[in-house]
Amino acid sequence: MPVFFVLFACAIPYLVAAQSKIDRRALVSRHNVVNKNADSLSSLSLGNGRFAFTVDATGLQTFPEHYDKGIPLGTQSEWGWHSFKDTAGYKFEESLKTYTFNGRKVTYAVQWDKPQRNKDAADWFRQNVHRLQLGNLGFLLLHNDGTEAAITDIKNIRQELDLWTGAINSYFTFDGEAVNVQTYVHQDMDMVAVKVRSNLLGERRLKVSIRFPFPTNEFADYGDNWKNEKAHNSGFVSSGNNAAVIYHQLDTTKYFVHLGWKDAASVKKIAAHQFVLSPKGKTNTLEFTCLFTPRKGPVITPGFAQTQANNIKQWKTFWLTGGAVDFSGSTDPRASELERRVVLSQYLTKIQCSGSYPPQETGLTYDSWYGKPHLEMHWWHGVHFALWGRTQLLENSMQWYNKVKDKARAIAKRQGYDGVRWQKMTDPDGNESPSSIGAFLIWQQPHFIYFAELAYRAHPDKQTLAKYAGLVQATADFIASYPTYDAQNDRYILGRGLIPAQERYDPEDTFNPTYELQYWRWALATAQQWRKRLGKQPDKKYAIILKKLTALPQKDGVYLATESSPDSYTNAKLMTDHPSVLGAYGMLPYNNKLDTVVMKKTFNLIWNVWSWKDTWGWDFPMTAMTATRLGLPQKAIAALFMPVQTNTYLPNGHNYQDNRLRLYLPGNGGLLTAVAMMCAGWDGCNTINPGFPKNGKWNVRWESLKKMP
Repeated sequence: MPVFFVLFACAIPYLVAAQSKIDRRALVSRHNVVNKNADSLSSLSLGNGRFAFTVDATGLQTFPEHYDKGIPLGTQSEWGWHSFKDTAGYKFEESLKTYTFNGRKVTYAVQWDKPQRNKDAADWFRQNVHRLQLGNLGFLLLHNDGTEAAITDIKNIRQELDLWTGAINSYFTFDGEAVNVQTYVHQDMDMVAVKVRSNLLGERRLKVSIRFPFPTNEFADYGDNWKNEKAHNSGFVSSGNNAAVIYHQLDTTKYFVHLGWKDAASVKKIAAHQFVLSPKGKTNTLEFTCLFTPRKGPVITPGFAQTQANNIKQWKTFWLTGGAVDFSGSTDPRASELERRVVLSQYLTKIQCSGSYPPQETGLTYDSWYGKPHLEMHWWHGVHFALWGRTQLLENSMQWYNKVKDKARAIAKRQGYDGVRWQKMTDPDGNESPSSIGAFLIWQQPHFIYFAELAYRAHPDKQTLAKYAGLVQATADFIASYPTYDAQNDRYILGRGLIPAQERYDPEDTFNPTYELQYWRWALATAQQWRKRLGKQPDKKYAIILKKLTALPQKDGVYLATESSPDSYTNAKLMTDHPSVLGAYGMLPYNNKLDTVVMKKTFNLIWNVWSWKDTWGWDFPMTAMTATRLGLPQKAIAALFMPVQTNTYLPNGHNYQDNRLRLYLPGNGGLLTAVAMMCAGWDGCNTINPGFPKNGKWNVRWESLKKMP
């Protein structure tokens, strides 16, 4: 069907007067987080993208058990991983199961039900390696009789996260005595710096404790498992007047904590895995630093004042560069809340998702899926950095793909494909984690090409091409080799043998999902553009697939989730999880294989019939992006504020999902991606703020955002 109008929202440009420069400090600071009680869902984090430290109402991690069912008091890093000893001698091949798809035998690493040996092997490789909670750094608060404080003894709480400077300033009273705490995380080191002022220091009733928990080897690890104390070791490497080095060893994993302090104090081991820093003399001030590192040393660590200056400088640079969106002056009652979510999401994704590896969905706070990253989520974790003019923060983690490309190539070869098949649930070294769903997902495969294209748009030069061209081609080679030729209909199909982004389908029966078909087309077309930029001829195989890849499946004038599911919108099970068919036009640009009239009808149907309570945090931004491209700004805003639990944003900015996932960073990243597109639009869109209603209620000013492809 020919399509004569393509970009609904961009048909008529909407012009506004030149805007005044945004006062960025005022914008950011009006969303500082203030806590006045010890709400377990309101804990606050500091970090640098490679290391994060989450505190309770005391400014440290004094009461971890109180918070472990909320936002836990985690201390995690990129390098902190551990694996239990494999006493059974498992081989990864034992997790592989052979399937016959499209006339070929293919092996996938899955979670076996039986036989027991295969199940145990798959479980072992799924659970190991796992991310470590490195240590609990808290106060030891003592009553006059020597008993330890309970959380209920902490009174008059007033705690503030200063977003502009990257500081947490905490005030509370204990037994009538005031305690003031300033907490920072160094922006270039995995180090916490703290300044405490209280008369309790001189009374020996306020000390600093560091404890080493044992890994749980479970789906989640909250950093407060004090069992199994004989299964690991900790002790002093050295101890002096103003510094001490402590080691912690679990099996073959060993790391170190470098403690340093300014004033007279000493460190003593008081339990198997607990060390206490005690001030000396009649002091009311204690400054100390705590560096977590895999290196024994020697290490020169800056003090509190240097760390404070480091934070003030680097956070100011962060907030003054890249994008900003200001909704002040809007009369829509949702505007101020949207601005709050946007500012806090920038902060949270900077400290949790901007490091050298794809992040896990709960960042560097607590483990989910054993602390492992899921590569299909990397799009939601990282794309927004480029759209907000901070492409380097995305490129930080893109380097990891080069590190693990040989393992990705081995997966493709094992399954009979060309190029690299990117892992789904993985680890720092790129190993597969067995998964009965993840092994069959394919929508992570084009992501690297999307990332590389964003990098090129930021820096359209030969250096960028040289940096990423090899992996763009290897990725496209897999994408071109994956479809199966259907001779009867002279077309190429995706599947059987896949699970789409909407994880509600049996891989043995599923083929031609709409979103993945569109993503396949975009990726191969973009790979051809990269070849042209490099002075190469178009790849003939890519061209054949592009020409003959299956048309997007329809029924009754709407796009189906998959061609194999004609009951997409009548089967209750198939109207839960991600409505990923919308991603074919929300996450991806238009091409002439997509009919926007059909997509608009599909959008309206999904809006009305979908089980929105059974969705995830990034589904709402994805829906908003599709609405924006379709010229439905009212629906875009409504999607961002849909009253569903998984669309909840806590006072600290985290996107809450459920009791298992109390924070979910793909939701925060998705929100930033959607808002950037709703403001700046996409290629070919000349409308100002296409995602916001032109009803006089929205005053939207923004700077330095980039158009989406």
